[in-house]
Amino acid sequence: MRLVLGTYPCDPGAVLRRRLAAVAAASLVLVPSAGAAGLNRSEDALLREMNRVRVAHGLQPLAFDANLERAARAHSREMLREGAFEHGDYGSRLVRFDVRAASAGENIAWIARPRALARQIVAAWLRSPGHRANLLAPAFTRVGVGVVAGPFLGRPGVRVITADFAG
Repeated sequence: MRLVLGTYPCDPGAVLRRRLAAVAAASLVLVPSAGAAGLNRSEDALLREMNRVRVAHGLQPLAFDANLERAARAHSREMLREGAFEHGDYGSRLVRFDVRAASAGENIAWIARPRALARQIVAAWLRSPGHRANLLAPAFTRVGVGVVAGPFLGRPGVRVITADFAG
């Protein structure tokens, strides 16, 4: 099994804050964190596992955010299509998907074996200081997760994962 991780810091900096502040007010669609509409099974399982871990650490669960979801899924699709594993222009992506937030962060990963995907990914994020900081940041209250499957870097059946956090 191969599991690869990437993280974008909790505080994306002044450039992102300026970009987000410039976006016109967008209405956020919040639905319950478990079983959120439009999530595939892998995304729903990942959201449930992230929230299980947050609650176990005394934090509020993350609320599903449709704009963050669209941004996360689009980024996972782009990484799969381009064969690239990177955050890209994270700030511009959030602006493009009408995400408004005082702070934001992103965790990415890919895994070649999909069994126990959610637990493996979240456990790996918890072992990595940057990923752990994003996952357990009390300031983050909303999330979107994108899990897209396909051939990636010469391997068939890979799951490419993006979790976009905002608060």
